[in-house]
Amino acid sequence: MSAYERPRAGREHRLSPGVPRWANIAAHATALVSLPSGLWRIALVAGVPLVAFDTSRIGVWESVYIVSLSVVLEGLAFLTLGLVRPWGETVPRWVPLLAGRRIPPLAVTVPALSGAAALTCLWGYGCYAMAVLPPIGTPVQHAVLVACYAPLLLWGPLLVAVTAHYHRRRRAEPSRV
Repeated sequence: MSAYERPRAGREHRLSPGVPRWANIAAHATALVSLPSGLWRIALVAGVPLVAFDTSRIGVWESVYIVSLSVVLEGLAFLTLGLVRPWGETVPRWVPLLAGRRIPPLAVTVPALSGAAALTCLWGYGCYAMAVLPPIGTPVQHAVLVACYAPLLLWGPLLVAVTAHYHRRRRAEPSRV
């Protein structure tokens, strides 16, 4: 199978025409790089001793917030798949009033590139702070923290690469009115 062919799995796994294998892999990688930090936050709420915080002081609302943060971040990472799938180019049929309309490329690329810049700054600063500040908890706990948050450094660059390809591919399409 060439890099531009669609996989033969189900319809839900269809790639948009012209999406190379590397872009599909990079889009999937964005969801994977955000997963360890989300699992670390859920472990924090669950009271797993590998996290370096006193979890007995976390209240119900803080727990809801922490778990919600993990779910929202994973959902945002999942949106990168729209850059390689048809639902990122045309509004899906199940969306009322907008079903079937083409999504303008700039309506996707501007928020995606803005998000990539914000992610790169946020996680870059966070990892810098973890490297400069004193270790949190025991050496093992700090190593787990760093191992779970370090992959987030890849989220911004992966998003930029997939977004740039999306924009180039969509700009080259003949306009359909």
